[in-house]
Amino acid sequence: MTRDRAPRLLVVEDNDTNMMIFRDLLVTEGYEVREATTAEAAFAVARSEPIDLILMDVQLPGMDGIEAVRVLRNDPCTREIPIVAVSAHALAPHSKRALEAGCIGYVTKPIRSRDFRERVRSYLGSRV
Repeated sequence: MTRDRAPRLLVVEDNDTNMMIFRDLLVTEGYEVREATTAEAAFAVARSEPIDLILMDVQLPGMDGIEAVRVLRNDPCTREIPIVAVSAHALAPHSKRALEAGCIGYVTKPIRSRDFRERVRSYLGSRV
């Protein structure tokens, strides 16, 4: 089966510099990138178009990324979208909390571009 479009990723990140870095790396890899700076904006995008993977910043203004993951997991329209938490916190309790909320992985910032690209590819798995 061939895909009729490139994998579509939703990046949820409130820091402009981080968003630019994610966007540039992902577009260079051939992915379509959708952007949101808040949990609420992420919900709107995820419910309105097919998304293959969400990269969710943990520390968002208003509703944090972990709570946003819980909301997405409880919504029949979005519960099957794989979500990867992205955070500057590298300690095990932080990643454990994200995985318990329903994330399939945890990426720490600052990201290393080669590792990040490989991990995104592996998180997409059979969706690409």
